[in-house]
Amino acid sequence: MPGLHFLRLACTAATVSLLGACGTGGAPPDPSDLRAAQLLGQLTLDEKIQLVHGIGHPAEGAGHIPGIARLGIPDLTSVDSASGINLAHSNATPLPAPIALAASWDPELAAEYGRLIGRELRTLGLAVGLGTGINLAREPRNGRTFEYLGEDPVLAGTLAARRTVATQEEKVIATIKHLGFNHQETRRFWSNSVVDERTMRELELLAFEIAVKEGRPGNVMCAYNLVNGHKACESRYLIDTVLKQEWGYPGVVQSDWVMAVTDTERAALAGLDEEQPGALDDSIGSYGMPTYFNQRLKAAVQDGRVPLSRLDDMVRRKLRTLHRIGLLDAPPGPRRPIDRQAGHTLARRIAAESMVLLKNTPPAGSATPLLPLPAEQVKSILVVGAHADVGVISGGGSARVPPQDEIDPVPCREPEKGSGPEVLFRACATYYPSSPLLALRAGAPQASVRFLDGRDAAAAATAAASADVAIVFASQWTSEQFDLPSLALPGPAADPVNHHYDQEALIRAVAARNPRTAVVLQTGTAVTMPWLGDVAAVLQAWYPGVKGGEAIADVLLGRVNPSGRLPLSFPRSEVDLPQPRISASELDVYYLEGLAMGYRWFDSRGIEPLFPFGHGLSYSRYAYSGLSASFDRHGDLQLRFTLKNIGERDGAEVAQVYAGLPAQAGEPPQRLVAWLKVRLAAGESRELTLSVPQQRLAAWDTLHHAWRLPTGRYTLHVGGSSRDPQALSTLVER
Repeated sequence: MPGLHFLRLACTAATVSLLGACGTGGAPPDPSDLRAAQLLGQLTLDEKIQLVHGIGHPAEGAGHIPGIARLGIPDLTSVDSASGINLAHSNATPLPAPIALAASWDPELAAEYGRLIGRELRTLGLAVGLGTGINLAREPRNGRTFEYLGEDPVLAGTLAARRTVATQEEKVIATIKHLGFNHQETRRFWSNSVVDERTMRELELLAFEIAVKEGRPGNVMCAYNLVNGHKACESRYLIDTVLKQEWGYPGVVQSDWVMAVTDTERAALAGLDEEQPGALDDSIGSYGMPTYFNQRLKAAVQDGRVPLSRLDDMVRRKLRTLHRIGLLDAPPGPRRPIDRQAGHTLARRIAAESMVLLKNTPPAGSATPLLPLPAEQVKSILVVGAHADVGVISGGGSARVPPQDEIDPVPCREPEKGSGPEVLFRACATYYPSSPLLALRAGAPQASVRFLDGRDAAAAATAAASADVAIVFASQWTSEQFDLPSLALPGPAADPVNHHYDQEALIRAVAARNPRTAVVLQTGTAVTMPWLGDVAAVLQAWYPGVKGGEAIADVLLGRVNPSGRLPLSFPRSEVDLPQPRISASELDVYYLEGLAMGYRWFDSRGIEPLFPFGHGLSYSRYAYSGLSASFDRHGDLQLRFTLKNIGERDGAEVAQVYAGLPAQAGEPPQRLVAWLKVRLAAGESRELTLSVPQQRLAAWDTLHHAWRLPTGRYTLHVGGSSRDPQALSTLVER
């Protein structure tokens, strides 16, 4: 076809090593394939069935598959590990939420995050970690947004890949989830995501493609919801056609927990390899719900509805993965104590590097921005709200990490619950005993630092009037199983269990009496800010983990120069979102925005966000110059430019590259294609080169079901956010 350049993945030794999907072509046999074949030939039918399903909810962890001792196949206990290990009494490190990690824009930090989780899994004698989630933030009211890595597929896929590789280097299996389009919790077992092919491939499936090909996860977990009328765990298109055949994925596809599978034959033939949590008896099932991969699968194999070769493929994939990652020869040992100091040190650094300074202006009567606070000069600080005297909040659901020593400093009474899979999780937020108040007192010992709980806005306003600085802490609890009714900071009407006063009224009252007011947000997603014009500074701290209080103080006091950037757009109002509301009754969820997801929506509709994707301020300033771009002989795009720290503090800038495709491609105005986090001393200048693989410039062709490179003029922008007014621009022809 004229004007189109189709991308095909050559079947080379490199791709065999990466994907395990091409013909042999003379390549030496893969040792993991040989070991898997050797073991498979010694298994009975019952033993094969035993290896492809869990045995119900175990006493510890999320799932358990007994091994085959006579063949050295180890037990496999899996545990949720989105932001640390969700295991009671384990003392595992509660890390900042994955959305915070995404805000770091730092692949090396993602590797450290994954490595710590892998190390702690091994220390606790566990074999499988159920992370990372990379469902894109199409709907910021989704209760699980904090578990994921933002709204852009390249950012999410790249960070997930680096985290996954590092986890599996510790000889544990990492799971990437949830394939796919799992973008709301409302009616999550029955909702049907209706998405066109091009949107699927260019957005969410691109994130999974990058994570699968670069991260090589041992497991990919399919989702609860339906996609275009088919349960995701029974979707031949998602699992067999795309994941296994096209991407050559050699690992295990496991189900999400409970009600993800509804039909044995359909799931098995679609490519599902493992059912969780499974059951010892399919007729009894788990949580009162039937299961399908024990007696039902055995019967289907025996009567020919599911070929034996399909069962053998399920088992072969598991054995191959166990060998490749090292679990066959080095299974996890007995539980050992967690290295708390190492975990706390990393958690504090991740939290500080993930915080996003959203606003920082000079208060009335000053020429200097409010932050950082000069610890040696400020005499009195008022700290208000969000239990900042005792700790920091975290997200709920399966991504919750219990506080170490089971010490939660904020009492909460759980409401009455019903039964069944929809009410498995706590309604009370978890707090970690890391007090921002105490950290501020320690960091500014010459100042008087007072705390008020925020329940009395008038009293807080009166106290603010006599303070040098007022810092209002605000929070928003989000969790699996629940979606947010709105993006406003919650009060007692929206979340009576965890939020007992009107947070927005508190902010307004304090700011009205003190122009030197900063707001620190502990949230799992975007929030609307009708009070934004009333305050001098806003710091987005996300869910900052076990040392979050200290990290917040590090940034407020300037010990850390903030370098986080938003991994999702913050809208001014919910009316600016593609989906007006999350329906509690309609099962079909139509992706009518198509390719215009996230910042692409705001760009294509000309809507001004509250804060754009990629936004984040620093205590320093950065200047870009000298941009040039050209295609190399391989078709990849090479960019060169100079970045200089023109401020007075050392800091880090996230240099972001956005590309606008030729007009005939029919794409949104721009997409993120590359970035680099650069640390520069004050006054330092550095010439940078970024390479953009040609795949990042491709569009999906629905006629040929393949990626294509449009010919024509590409527009490139390099700057500090998706809407940086100082961004450099250039054109390049292809």
